[in-house]
Amino acid sequence: MASKGTVNVQTENIFPLIKKFLYSDHEIFLRELISNAVDATSKLKVLASAGEYKGELGDTKVEVILDKEARTLTVKDKGIGLTEEEIHKYINQIAFSGAEEFVKQYEGKEGAEQIIGHFGLGFYSAFMVSDSVQIRTLSHKEGSEAVMWESNGTPEFEITPIEKEDRGTEIVLFIAEDSLEFLEKPRIDGILNKYCKFLPVEIKFGTRTIKQDDPSGEKDENENVKQVDVEVDNIINNPKPAWSKSPSDLSNEDYKGFYRELYPMSMDEPLFHIHLNVDYPFNLTGILYFPKLKEGIEVQKNKIQLYSNQVFITDSVEEIVPEFLTLLHGVIDSPDIPLNVSRSYLQADGNVKKISSHITKKVADKLAAMFKKDREDFQAKWDDLKVFVEYGMLTEDKFYDKAEKFTLLKTTKNEYFTIEEFTEKVKPLQTDKDEKVVMLYTNSVEEQHHLIKAAEDRGFEVLICDSPLSPHYLQKLESKLDKVSFARVDADTLDNLIKKDEEIPSKLTEQDEEKLKPIFEEVVSTDKFTVQFAAMSEKDAPVSITQPEFIRRMMEQQRLGNGGMMGAFPEMYNLVVNTNHDAVGSILKKQKHNKQKLAKQLTDLALLSHGLLKGEELTKFINRSVDLIK
Repeated sequence: MASKGTVNVQTENIFPLIKKFLYSDHEIFLRELISNAVDATSKLKVLASAGEYKGELGDTKVEVILDKEARTLTVKDKGIGLTEEEIHKYINQIAFSGAEEFVKQYEGKEGAEQIIGHFGLGFYSAFMVSDSVQIRTLSHKEGSEAVMWESNGTPEFEITPIEKEDRGTEIVLFIAEDSLEFLEKPRIDGILNKYCKFLPVEIKFGTRTIKQDDPSGEKDENENVKQVDVEVDNIINNPKPAWSKSPSDLSNEDYKGFYRELYPMSMDEPLFHIHLNVDYPFNLTGILYFPKLKEGIEVQKNKIQLYSNQVFITDSVEEIVPEFLTLLHGVIDSPDIPLNVSRSYLQADGNVKKISSHITKKVADKLAAMFKKDREDFQAKWDDLKVFVEYGMLTEDKFYDKAEKFTLLKTTKNEYFTIEEFTEKVKPLQTDKDEKVVMLYTNSVEEQHHLIKAAEDRGFEVLICDSPLSPHYLQKLESKLDKVSFARVDADTLDNLIKKDEEIPSKLTEQDEEKLKPIFEEVVSTDKFTVQFAAMSEKDAPVSITQPEFIRRMMEQQRLGNGGMMGAFPEMYNLVVNTNHDAVGSILKKQKHNKQKLAKQLTDLALLSHGLLKGEELTKFINRSVDLIK
């Protein structure tokens, strides 16, 4: 016998409010309904394994059925089902009171879509896209009768007995006029692929055609068994993804295959992976992959997918993992992460902090183990790893403390050293006047080749520090390391950067320098260049361009952090004239016009070697050089 009723709520017209405010993205209704169906199926399996359900489990697929003509979308399971009494309790009382509480607290507030389960509202999300909804269900309990609950989006409902042979529940949505997109197969395909790809129960959505051997065994002209088209269930998910298995049951190829499953459009294979598997003091499983980061840090940070019991939640995990770990790819699955609360709560939650610390430790331990086990292989991967490691050392002190032992410095000779090893190697040669170890570096081997060669010819080692984070990273190392400083090869002359055993005498007198200074100042902009004189080797360039390390580093940091705004650090350089080079001494012997012409030529050569000669000035230099050759 049919029965009618009204849900006892104070809020008037609660369904329109649910429809308007429940989710910013209405598509999540399907995730909620399928999650409920999976839960019902999983509960039945638990009851069966405990001996509390004696019947046959049979086929336990959850099925999504689209009927465009009838304008219905159905989610069907063969789980525990509901009795009429349970419908009254869970649908008419608990969930609806949760809906009322939700509307009162979260109407119009940002992030409401993340708190749905907290209020038991999964089922009622169906009304966001439906004119009416039916629940057709038969409980697993012996002697139960099938019933149908129906509501048209008001607090009124009707329950009637129905004929239903199979155990479980069907949620039938009669799609509303403003939600007809959810009657399109590609739209449903997209939602299922996004949210349900790894649910632990098979999800069927229609059928697909595959090729199989002809059962009759008939052969073609090449004596091969003929292939025939066979229609099979279209299972859209992988119920047993790699992260849900034990690491001992997986090969390296399994991990690579799962990476391709997660990122089918990726062209590169990951460098390596970390399998997370923790059950105390919190539950956490997952697989994190290290992608190649050669192109710097301009990479997508939404590649880690967050799941709760294999239900996709989000790919925005900044509150759960440290920022530098968002450069990784992969999956984290934890029922202990409180997904149904605000981001501010997530940031303060104790479990989340423990999980974040644990992941950081696992990553650092993995890198340390790789370094210890096979240093040669670690070095081969270093160019792909270094941006990630630098980012971690800059942003996480706990990571820095571990990483300092395995972070590598690469020289222009393609040799790799730990910080400690390199410090010991260069300590006898590369110290400054304050006895600090000077670590010379370049950010471009090609552009600064002549300066690197000059340093190497004098027995000095030069590091390659060419990542976009290098300005910040080197500053961090200097703050942590005692008596170590970094200087780019063009920060000053080598004799000024590194303490020399004896002074090199100058071929020019002070009076000579006073005569030369205005000549060089006439051929450069004194707003941008400061003319200096230095007694250097005769083999060194006649004129060099240097830029003080502090000023250039501040400029680079500002450029990295402020979109290219230089602020208080204008471009400034030193024009260093080598007083021991014959070409410089010869300027004094030239006629006035030729003095300036030679000074300009030598200066332009220095500018050209630094990539600072451009436009009209470069054209003039080329023409002048041709004239000199003539």
